[in-house]
Amino acid sequence: MRYYAGLDVAMKETFICIVNEEGKRVYEGKAFSDPLPIFEKLSKSGYKLEKVGLEAGSISSYLTKGLIELGVNAICIDARKMAAILSVTINKTDKNDARGIADAIRCNHYKEVHLHDIEDAALNILLKSRSTLVQTRTKSKNTIRGHLKLSGIRLGSVSDKKFSEVVQNAYTKMHDQARLGIDSLLKVFNMINKEIELLDKQLNEVCKQEEVVKLLMTTPGVGPVVALTYVAGIGDPLRFENSESVGAYFGLSPKQYSSGETVKQGSTSKCGSTDVRHHLVEAAIVMLTRFKGWCPLKAWGLKLMKKSGLRKAAVAVARKLSVIMHRMMITGETFRFSNSVKVAAA
Repeated sequence: MRYYAGLDVAMKETFICIVNEEGKRVYEGKAFSDPLPIFEKLSKSGYKLEKVGLEAGSISSYLTKGLIELGVNAICIDARKMAAILSVTINKTDKNDARGIADAIRCNHYKEVHLHDIEDAALNILLKSRSTLVQTRTKSKNTIRGHLKLSGIRLGSVSDKKFSEVVQNAYTKMHDQARLGIDSLLKVFNMINKEIELLDKQLNEVCKQEEVVKLLMTTPGVGPVVALTYVAGIGDPLRFENSESVGAYFGLSPKQYSSGETVKQGSTSKCGSTDVRHHLVEAAIVMLTRFKGWCPLKAWGLKLMKKSGLRKAAVAVARKLSVIMHRMMITGETFRFSNSVKVAAA
């Protein structure tokens, strides 16, 4: 008899359910959400488990890797698909969710999630930290602009490096209390600027060491941040059997609905990493609007832009970029600026 376990993970406790190959529940319990307590609970059940499944979440990667190190065949499964399966349950409880996960594992009705290694996970944290700082800097900058407009001061276009100096020269006639508030925001703005510069230096050092990143940066519109984000999102490129599936993996392919004679094609699925998808679209916009050179991909994107607009063209070019960059990682070739196979130079 084969046995399968489902884990419904929460921050404090994890509910455990074990079923046999016929779908009958043979054990239920709960443990603290940490690999060792869960492993001890599974061991005390006395059943030899074929698979142990848990939904993808904030601590699922940590739990899955910890259980694998302890000798458990743990699998992190797609939460989006699992949520659709569990939605048919009348009573939504943690215990019932664990039962549903165990049944899905038993029936092989799940989609496994790729777990990034330590290096890719660390690079992801570095990139997301920078992204958070950039968003905070933009919010602080816009807040200061809004406060100055109340006194009729309009700054216009100012770079981040000169912004603090321009503001200090412009708000001399404002009330003392208003200047005190703006000074506090400027201190935060300047501190964030320094931290972003430090992270940029670190990212540039990583770019110099990684040959794959240098290779991807030969693509028009792809800079250090875009290349690093893509590499961290892909992980091992060999896990994709077909490069064309990379676009769908990052949510850049359109959703489809087909039933009988009805066939509809909707917007992009927006699955996968939001950061990778966002940066690929940015790279596509740069290629279409700022890149002064020529390549077949840009020519195709410009034709599509005339027909459907910049937004749709950028998403379409981003999908092609994701496929091309994956092939570059596999073959080791630079970006081709010509359809000729012999020409492969930046």
